[in-house]
Amino acid sequence: MDQQGQYGTDGTFVVQSGNRLEGEVSISGAKNSVLKIMAATTLAQGRFVISNVPRISDVTYMAELLVAVGSDVHWSGANELTIVTPEELTPIAPYHLVKQIRASISLLGPLLARCGEASVALPGGDDFGPRPIDMHLQALEQLGAEIEVSHGVVMAKAANLIGTRVVLEFPSVGATENILMAALRAKGETTIENAAREPEIADLASCLSQMGASISGAGTSTLTVEGGNELHPVERAVIADRIEASTFLTALGVAGGEIMLRNARLDHVDMIARKLGEMDMRISPSSEGLWAMCDRRLRATDISTLPYPGIPTDMKPLLVALLAFADGVGIVTENLFAGRFRYVDELVRMGADIRTEGQHAIVRGKESLSGAPVEGHDIRATAALLVAGLGAEGTTEVSGAQHIDRGYEKIDEKLRGLGADVSRKL
Repeated sequence: MDQQGQYGTDGTFVVQSGNRLEGEVSISGAKNSVLKIMAATTLAQGRFVISNVPRISDVTYMAELLVAVGSDVHWSGANELTIVTPEELTPIAPYHLVKQIRASISLLGPLLARCGEASVALPGGDDFGPRPIDMHLQALEQLGAEIEVSHGVVMAKAANLIGTRVVLEFPSVGATENILMAALRAKGETTIENAAREPEIADLASCLSQMGASISGAGTSTLTVEGGNELHPVERAVIADRIEASTFLTALGVAGGEIMLRNARLDHVDMIARKLGEMDMRISPSSEGLWAMCDRRLRATDISTLPYPGIPTDMKPLLVALLAFADGVGIVTENLFAGRFRYVDELVRMGADIRTEGQHAIVRGKESLSGAPVEGHDIRATAALLVAGLGAEGTTEVSGAQHIDRGYEKIDEKLRGLGADVSRKL
């Protein structure tokens, strides 16, 4: 399951500005969907085949976790994974693997359901502040699990899970997914209210239904799960990554040009498209995906992150980078997570005029920035610096390529395919 070639290793992107983006790019499978579908394979014995899987580091990390609990995982095609789940699993996700990827916590629900117990180290992942898992644990306790957290490890046990009504205080994606998968083995009906509505939740629910689960309400704020159904392995294609599609739209906004995003869906990026439309970008759906054009300097606008269908918090660094080039002043408000402005200092080093106050960033746009050596510290922040480099005079060197590799499949190659001057050095 090793990443091939230079991807997944430390490195630096070298960006020269001045080139418009023209042509087509294929959007890869969604990182935040495939990782949860991989976790769901622990629910049933047999051979799963997952297609449209991005070749990214996070997939490798999740595959290593599945191997640790007893599954066999291997690439069976260019973007196809085959996962064989044995009759018996070892429901322990060790820290040396878990620390690599926050999505590892999504193994807690299905392992508890399948094995009656699970031991999962507290997750690692992106460096932008804490994201507590209290809601995951409280909900599993409501289903009848006994939970203990000790020495950095979550230990859950349940001889029998019982369906119940769970009301989330916040529409947490991870909590919704863990409850959904655990409830499949619970006796009776489970209702999840204030559930997350993201397309990745709907994709997971669709996969679970294909496996034999009885689930209704996917894509709404109320999910209903009938537990106890016999589950079986399936063949499944992953939906396109809406965050990757949105990333290319912000790149277009900085560099200008006309592009086609193959496989992207407008309904998955609707709020992003609306905001970019306010800024004067033209976006419309086609039979192949999404067409977009940017033939002028964009206008500034105000942006707030919110749970889906609002602006995703993952897109905030990229939108801040875009606003750094826009005409006017834009205010970006982070409503979901603390500590996601670390990249601002790097944009300021490039000449951006950005001031942060608590959960707000005030961005005064400039016609261009100046290339400089900068460093990314998480997936989206590194992508934002790469996008900013497309509009910065001179050369921009973005270190931290290993972060990009966690969530984007060969983004430098895709940008070069659109005409951008982006290379990578180790």
